[in-house]
Amino acid sequence: MAAQIPQEQWAQVLEQRGGNVVYKKIPVAKPGPDEVLVNVKYSGVCHTDLHAVKGDWPLATKIPLVGGHEGAGVVVALGDLVKDVKIGDHVGIKWLGGSCLSCSFCRTANEPLCPTPDLSGYTVDGSFQQYAIGKAAHVARIPKECNLEAIAPVLCAGLTVYKGLKESGAKPGEFVAIVGAGGGLGSMAIQYARAMGLHPIAIDGGAEKEKMCKELGANTYVDFLSSKNIVEDVKAATPEGYGPHAVLLLAVTEKPFQQASEYVRPHGTIVCVGLPANAYLKAPVFDTVTRMINIKGSYVGNRQDTAEAIDFFARGLIKAPYKVVGLSQLQEVFDLMSANKIAGRYVVDTSK
Repeated sequence: MAAQIPQEQWAQVLEQRGGNVVYKKIPVAKPGPDEVLVNVKYSGVCHTDLHAVKGDWPLATKIPLVGGHEGAGVVVALGDLVKDVKIGDHVGIKWLGGSCLSCSFCRTANEPLCPTPDLSGYTVDGSFQQYAIGKAAHVARIPKECNLEAIAPVLCAGLTVYKGLKESGAKPGEFVAIVGAGGGLGSMAIQYARAMGLHPIAIDGGAEKEKMCKELGANTYVDFLSSKNIVEDVKAATPEGYGPHAVLLLAVTEKPFQQASEYVRPHGTIVCVGLPANAYLKAPVFDTVTRMINIKGSYVGNRQDTAEAIDFFARGLIKAPYKVVGLSQLQEVFDLMSANKIAGRYVVDTSK
């Protein structure tokens, strides 16, 4: 099998923070003892990848960097210590590429909080290449009946919003406002919310996103571009006008994070997921106390959350809206993303 693995591959490489990615040939890495080599077939493009390119997070990336953390592919080589993954298995390269597995966080299934993580496409090279390295303990297990092209966005967008909805504590029959519902994460959040028995209220801007959100199952669409009073419009979409039981903040700007406490239901939960650069979260202390509002953050899911998120997809409950382009066109996707002109998700085909 090793003889069939090439020495070089095509990849998109960031050579300077704030610059464009460069489509070029680089060497194919060899897996370490606890690692696997994955022939990446498809990789979703996440807004986090754009943050990595711009370098606007307070966390340094490696340079040069191969980004990407929604890579779906096939295992083609194994490290000597790998026993529970086989050549030919379908797996996913996700944001949490590795963790120590021995700290108190890893031991209690909170491995995303590990103080020494490997972050795919950020601190270690990710999936915008034809062959990527993954830690065997952390690659997502993908059933072979699943379409690798279609499941790629589940590996970050799907997993992240599923975890956020779990963290919200919202129960079947309750209402959840999804802010940024027309984006890559939001389009998945609507579907996971529906599959979990929740009533999603979509908040975003523009007619194209409204059409998509309603087709995906949103009860109501609130357009921040045309709404005269977002707070009242969101409340009006819920029984008795008390507001949603939970708010899932996926926005890439700061204002929605400041606004959520105005329309969330008393005793409701605000879950912060999106990471606008240099943004701050604040809410009136008096209202937060007297209305018993819970504000929390949700990062990425653990390995069990990953299995659950994939299971929703495998059962046909989740269908990420996406467009496929060649890996060579990745910079064009970043340009569209920077201009906020993307509805749904882009997936790159590494063979093109």
